[in-house]
Amino acid sequence: MSDRLTIREVQQQAWANKLAKGFNVSDVALEFGLAYGELGEAFDAWRKGESSLGEELADVVLYLVALAQMNGVDLEVETRRKLAINAARTYRAGSNGTLRKDDADTREAPGA
Repeated sequence: MSDRLTIREVQQQAWANKLAKGFNVSDVALEFGLAYGELGEAFDAWRKGESSLGEELADVVLYLVALAQMNGVDLEVETRRKLAINAARTYRAGSNGTLRKDDADTREAPGA
């Protein structure tokens, strides 16, 4: 038995936990706000060098998969699609050295 989870499995387990515990499953705006707060907590843990960084990042993932579930999004499918798009993109350095998407690069992911 593998201890690895797919994104879809994480999404299903997080959703089942929300239902079982009576957490928010319908207020999308609230869930976005809570996810934003968790991201802030993760940033603060990182900034302070706290050992809780991993747990805070996991909280962010759990809120994101809940948002996906609330909106009928299969986050595993969308993540795979977006990874393919990003892999196909080209970037070039702007005048200040920051990488920017190449304006000529507007193609979609292969097979998308």
